[in-house]
Amino acid sequence: MLMTGLLTDAEFDMFRKVIYDKSGITFSTTNRSILDSRLKEKLREKSLGTIKEYYDLIMSDEAEMNIMLDSVTTNLTRFFRNQPHFDALIHYVIPHVIEEKKKAGDYTIKIWSAGCSTGEEPYTIAMILKEILPPPFKFQITASDISLKSLMVGQQGFYPESRIAGIPPNFLSKYFIKNDKGYQVVQDLMSTIKFDYHNLRNDSGMRNLDVVFCRNVLIYFDEPAQKACIDRFWDAMGPKSYLFIGHSESLFGMETKFEFLKTDWACLYQKNV
Repeated sequence: MLMTGLLTDAEFDMFRKVIYDKSGITFSTTNRSILDSRLKEKLREKSLGTIKEYYDLIMSDEAEMNIMLDSVTTNLTRFFRNQPHFDALIHYVIPHVIEEKKKAGDYTIKIWSAGCSTGEEPYTIAMILKEILPPPFKFQITASDISLKSLMVGQQGFYPESRIAGIPPNFLSKYFIKNDKGYQVVQDLMSTIKFDYHNLRNDSGMRNLDVVFCRNVLIYFDEPAQKACIDRFWDAMGPKSYLFIGHSESLFGMETKFEFLKTDWACLYQKNV
């Protein structure tokens, strides 16, 4: 008989602890119902009778643990989300990055879209850079997420009509191919992005990044996990590089080496060394 009631307090504490330990994501009592409904779905899928059985399964099977983490994350995103950030990228960040790169004789701009969800953010960045980068500059984007399901959508680069709102018409005609089911990102744009599984709890191994986007992810972490994540971004970024976080997120009060930067378009952070 499958469980139909809510998680007990002990079960809730058990799962939120393992989710926190593995991903840094914090479940509070206010979003307990989300965790409850996702775990009930997993019990139905696995034909398990108790939450303890599912807990034992994830603790003994790393692949199932990753599937569970995938299922409890929220993947809300859209193309050109929070336009002022992209305006700051176009008018402030990229011109300054180009200037520094020229000095170093390096013509490849490296960007990380961390917590990229289903790919709308990295594809937005890629379209913008295709439009504004002068030759001989080129770019590489790494797009990562803890959700394998979301990464698959990004890798396929196919979006139904309901998901393409916000893309300027000239970008849509240039970078997407329409068919009767939706829109496919053109191969030339897809080739500029590497989608990769990554848990922000760990070091990415990347270094000398010029720009990092990690928007609306830190809100799911508690303060120690936020601080650890921000420190790892610092290590991954190169000199005179830029960090975008969500408009409702802030590093205020956090002991960090990043400098707050207010542009005419949006606020962001800089590794100014």
